[in-house]
Amino acid sequence: MAVPPLTASLSDAVAAALATAGVPEVAPRIRRSQHADFQADGVLASAGAVRRDPRALAAEVAAALPTGDRLAAASVAGPGFVNLDLTDGALLDQLAARLADPRLGVGTPESGVTTVVDYSQPNVAKEMHVGHLRSTIIGDALVRTLEHLGGDVIRRNHLGDWGTQFGMLVQQLVEHPEPAAPSMSRLLELYRAARVRFESDPAFADRARRRVVALQSGDRATVAAWREMVDESERYFTEVYDRLGVRLTPADAVGESAYNDALPGIADELERTGVAVTSDGALCVFTDFTSTPLIVRKSDGGYGYAATDLAALRQRVGELHADRLLYVVDARQSLHFRLLFAAATRAGWLPATVSATHVAFGTVLGNDGRPFQTRSGDTVRLIDLLTDAVDRARTVVAAKNPDLTGAALDERARAVGIGAVKYADLATGRTRDYVYDPDRMLALTGDTGVYLQYAHARIRSILARAGSARPQVAPGVPVHPAERALILDLDAFAETLADVVATYEPHRLCAYLHRLAQTFTTFYDQCPVLRAEGPTRTNRLALCHLTGDTLHTGLSLLGIEAPDQL
Repeated sequence: MAVPPLTASLSDAVAAALATAGVPEVAPRIRRSQHADFQADGVLASAGAVRRDPRALAAEVAAALPTGDRLAAASVAGPGFVNLDLTDGALLDQLAARLADPRLGVGTPESGVTTVVDYSQPNVAKEMHVGHLRSTIIGDALVRTLEHLGGDVIRRNHLGDWGTQFGMLVQQLVEHPEPAAPSMSRLLELYRAARVRFESDPAFADRARRRVVALQSGDRATVAAWREMVDESERYFTEVYDRLGVRLTPADAVGESAYNDALPGIADELERTGVAVTSDGALCVFTDFTSTPLIVRKSDGGYGYAATDLAALRQRVGELHADRLLYVVDARQSLHFRLLFAAATRAGWLPATVSATHVAFGTVLGNDGRPFQTRSGDTVRLIDLLTDAVDRARTVVAAKNPDLTGAALDERARAVGIGAVKYADLATGRTRDYVYDPDRMLALTGDTGVYLQYAHARIRSILARAGSARPQVAPGVPVHPAERALILDLDAFAETLADVVATYEPHRLCAYLHRLAQTFTTFYDQCPVLRAEGPTRTNRLALCHLTGDTLHTGLSLLGIEAPDQL
């Protein structure tokens, strides 16, 4: 059973005090305050509802709150807030309970909830680029957090592996055979050559279109060539995901091709039920919020990704029994998802009991404020971006640890470089664009992943020098203000994770961890740990243990490693 946060008992106490004052059934919001440990909101709104003076009602609430063993003081602040201060004993009790809890006070509120998370979504036969970065790591952070909170998570990597481009590619290979199965870089060259021929040679374009028909009808030779491309692409994707440290595997990949056989049935059912109608030869779903329709079947009889997405959604709800669908996709696809969800709802495939959310995100920019590109204007390959980050991190780590060499240096540089890339992205509100700046993201100070990794390593070093087992909290010891601030920050971990899931915004966890590291630095500066004695030393070591564990767990939920040494 997880340890409830301090705010839970305070909320219950304030609600009871409001009931005593004649305002029942109110769930006040308890939040941190600059002027006390906590502040209770809700009295102002309640006063307006019952036509009472807010400060007078707040005074009644404060007077009704029992002070003593846990609550030290309750007072009125501002136009009708109630400030709450806890006793040292209550804080030490909470510290002890959190320290003894292997889950650090985090419960499993997602237990029994099945979430399908659709993220990354690269295209077969094309290398991953910087545009895939945000979907991949935001999706991975959400997956990790949902799983940590007890949820059943189904990862889905919706691969682009179907359509005209594969007719072009296979036809190019047929006419210009390779000595062996093409590598990923070679596939890209073949695609470029095929695209030039497709646009300039009508005869080749016709042969490529016939090849698409052959692929869709299951021609063995065509399917075998296509399968080689898919297999090579999945090997490449796995290499990138391993380098990036995300949990996607080939088993999570479900390409558009997997839904191909279902598309005619999708179209027929939508047309039969009147959800979709024919317009200019195309089968479309119209809505009342835009003149742009969702095109289920094109006028030439072909199916686009709208039909595939509808088939995937229906399968995820009907067969995977999803309670929640998350699509971690670029913000520029917002209209598509509004149309998709509207069509699925009208068709009855997305019932009210299932939530579907487009987890939109902004763009990675260069220093010029435009989408991040190479100097030649090409899209930056994701593998190149990661390699550069690790190379830069090697310089930073080597400067801080001159004796670290060889494989140990490489491993540390990998953890720091990849962590820096991830944190810089995740720490940005996901709907915002941000400038990719490797020098800033690898700084040892400021809001960076390296700063958090260093804070964690520093704590592990302190504990190693202490040379003691995990301490038990000693009661009855006065709590220093810096200790108080750290205990209160540590107590907010579970609520922070709940906020991440409620908003699908990993930057909230980043902000929490950065604040926690700063609070720990203040604590360590003001409260000697190794030079302290007796129960004071014991309690400060307990704070070090709990802070180190919380930073480690929080970073792991972001997909960032937390080395014991940096």
